[in-house]
Amino acid sequence: MKLDTYSIPPLQLRDEPLANNSIEAFNGYFEMVPALSDALKHEVYKLRYQVYCIENSFENPDDYPDNLEFDEFDEHSVHYLIRHRKSGEYAATVRLILPDANNPDKLFPLEIHCEIDNIAMMQLIDRQHLGEVSRLCVSKAFRKRKNDPQALVTNDSDPQDFFSLDERRTFSLISVALIACTVKASYENQIHYSYGSMEPPWFRLVSALGINFKKIGPLVDYHGERWPAIIKVTDMIDSVAKKNPDIWHLLTNNGAFLQAKHYNSQQY
Repeated sequence: MKLDTYSIPPLQLRDEPLANNSIEAFNGYFEMVPALSDALKHEVYKLRYQVYCIENSFENPDDYPDNLEFDEFDEHSVHYLIRHRKSGEYAATVRLILPDANNPDKLFPLEIHCEIDNIAMMQLIDRQHLGEVSRLCVSKAFRKRKNDPQALVTNDSDPQDFFSLDERRTFSLISVALIACTVKASYENQIHYSYGSMEPPWFRLVSALGINFKKIGPLVDYHGERWPAIIKVTDMIDSVAKKNPDIWHLLTNNGAFLQAKHYNSQQY
């Protein structure tokens, strides 16, 4: 069965000198896969266990005897995987938590673990159009070298010899591709606002791309120090288009994501 994957269109990154073909190269090495089947969701939970329980100790591995990290929010989430074409290995994953149709007032993880002090802003948002970007993680094998100025995810270990130099250079785009997955999921599920718990370095890095999350509470210790934040999806897309059109093409699949049926961007 052919998987429903989304390929990144070729474009030029103005500050990336990779023979002016970094996005096209990334698409040659990786593909974005929506985890629609139980088998693919199993891969999501397996990768999350590896990253959250083994590589980073964010979660206690003893709580997951099957070596699958999942929680109650996965039942009403949209999941994506980034797959390395040559090896077939899954390099990264992310989920967009949707409102629980059976319990519209159910709190999101950010609301449980963080303090929200911008009450006035939150009262203006319809919860049926609110989601949370969560469990964004990249396997250790696919992270860029520490101190690489192009890396959005850093790690002390060197990439494996298995990867070519050009291949390793595309690793910095994996995290951007995960954000693109959440954009697609937002437009397809009428999510107009997204929560995100943001590490300060990550907050600065995505802001440099024009992805301007708004802090809505104090810094908390939640899998490390994080800001509770929120972003309006259409505002993010418009801001990125003005600041970095190349990244806009990546995040929207050359604008294709913006054509999702029933998504009324003027409503909120």
